[in-house]
Amino acid sequence: MDILKFLTPPADAQLEDIYVANDDSGWIQTDKEGKAFLKVLWTSKSGGWAVLYRWKKGFIAPPHKHLGSIHAFIYSGRLKIRDIILAAGDYMYEPNGMMHPITEALEDTLQLNIADGPILFYDEKNLTHYAGWEQMQRIKERTQRAAPVANEARG
Repeated sequence: MDILKFLTPPADAQLEDIYVANDDSGWIQTDKEGKAFLKVLWTSKSGGWAVLYRWKKGFIAPPHKHLGSIHAFIYSGRLKIRDIILAAGDYMYEPNGMMHPITEALEDTLQLNIADGPILFYDEKNLTHYAGWEQMQRIKERTQRAAPVANEARG
């Protein structure tokens, strides 16, 4: 049987690969102390998003609840999530609804997160902020607009 006859061009003519360079562009500081940075890799109107987190030793991410599952991979460093220590090469799947009191960077850490939905952050009394694909898309667009200026300055 000629299996190739079943392969047809994509129905979405706008379908394209997404490429993100492995360089220092696109990183944005996310805290006041200069210990937390993120780089948006991908967003989807279906609610998914992928980011790299770069956290310096001692950074503490605030309590949060996942409103979609998360796949997390630690490239380097160590994180403490609840009573679990994640080290370089470790993977964690966090299902929809999972809550974290805090997440602590025990070493300088590089982490990949692939999310299927948003995250709600909270303190003892209130919801403090929300992070989902739309917020990540805005961050990505802001860093892309700033990139030509930064590249010219390096020139």
